Amino acid sequence: MTVKSEDILKFIPLGRYGQPEEVAGLVQFLAADPAAAYITGQVFNIDGGMVMA
Repeated sequence: MTVKSEDILKFIPLGRYGQPEEVAGLVQFLAADPAAAYITGQVFNIDGGMVMA
């Protein structure tokens, strides 16, 4: 069975795949921004809303 890209996109509320720079933005914040210094043990879902659906 072959899964088509358009079938996968139906499950993503934003209707598109994420881009590398969207993940990089969170990585940059966690690594470099002093405001992130107190964040520990968290799971950040960068999934276009799939967890909410």
